[in-house]
Amino acid sequence: MLKIQNIQTFYGNIQALKDVSIEVKEGEIVALIGANGAGKTTTLMSICGITPPRHGEILLDGDPIQNVSADKIVQKGIVQVPEGRRIFPDLTVQENLEMGAFLRKNKRLIQQDMNYVMTLFPILEKRRTQLGGTLSGGEQQMLAISRALMARPRLLLLDEPSLGLAPLIIKQIFEIIRQINKESNTTIFLVEQNANQALKLADRGYVMENGRITLVDSADNLLSNDDVRKAYLGL
Repeated sequence: MLKIQNIQTFYGNIQALKDVSIEVKEGEIVALIGANGAGKTTTLMSICGITPPRHGEILLDGDPIQNVSADKIVQKGIVQVPEGRRIFPDLTVQENLEMGAFLRKNKRLIQQDMNYVMTLFPILEKRRTQLGGTLSGGEQQMLAISRALMARPRLLLLDEPSLGLAPLIIKQIFEIIRQINKESNTTIFLVEQNANQALKLADRGYVMENGRITLVDSADNLLSNDDVRKAYLGL
């Protein structure tokens, strides 16, 4: 579905990504792990058109999208849940979800998806009229994921969904991510510092260091790789 080929992304004169190549097949969960500052978020920003690469290609279903605007990329089915949630704090839960469906027209399907995310995260039903900024961190993450799902993504990009959350909430969030992948066949590209959780969830994984991909393997093999265990799993 998604093929990144030798992309180089810069912030001014500073090169953040150095010949990065990644593939994500339809229906997969693929994890990108690495230390803080390795270039993981920049990879997502490059895919989304926020920080387009200067060199290389990003292909969606074989078509190049590296020069496509961010809104058009959403229309093509790629939707990101950004690091730090970034919900609209002064809008209600309901209004945040409606913003996720901003580009859609079919009211019946929008309502159907609204009902679906409320079944995934029942707490959002209870908080429907509450301002987003008054929710707990875990509830905001649930809302951010739900808002993204309201756009009916084919490919869901998740940036550090466990950041700042309690272990029990992290477990719940990751179980829901697996459920989304299985129930709706939504392909998921997961960027995560919590390597243990990410690799347990994923089919395949990539390790990024200093803007380069240094290792590619099945998630199971990466979990048992001694270098990965020492560097990212604390083992």
